[in-house]
Amino acid sequence: MSGAAQERVVASAPGASAIAETWLWIAQRASAALLALCVLVHLVTIIYAVRHGLSGEAILARTRGNAAALAFYAAYVLAIAVHAPIGLRTLCQEWLGWRSASLNWLVAAIAVALFAFGLRAGWAVFVAPA
Repeated sequence: MSGAAQERVVASAPGASAIAETWLWIAQRASAALLALCVLVHLVTIIYAVRHGLSGEAILARTRGNAAALAFYAAYVLAIAVHAPIGLRTLCQEWLGWRSASLNWLVAAIAVALFAFGLRAGWAVFVAPA
C-alpha cells in the first residue's frame, strides 16, 4: 500500500472522540428504553395504589425489606443517572457551544450525584422503620 493510501485509511478510521460519542449515543438510547419500562411500571403501581386506597404507610410496609422493589428502584435510578447527564451534555454543547473537558467533568459529577442520591432514597424506603 502506498503512503498516500495508508494516510487515507488512517484518516478515515474513527477517532477516540467519535467512538466515545457513539458509546454515549448507545448509552442514552439504552437508558431511554429502560426508563420507558420503569416509568410504565411506576405509573401502573401508582394507579394500583390509588385505586385500592393504599396509604403511604401501607406502601412502605410493602416495600420495606422487599429486595425486588429495591432492585427495580436501583435500575430506575441507574437509567436516570445515565440518561439525564448525557442529555444535559448534548444541550450544553448545542445551545451554549460548551465543548471543553470541564463539561464532561460536570456531567460526570451530576451522574454520580443522581446515582448516589437516588440509591440513598431507595435504600431509605427499603429499610423504612415499621
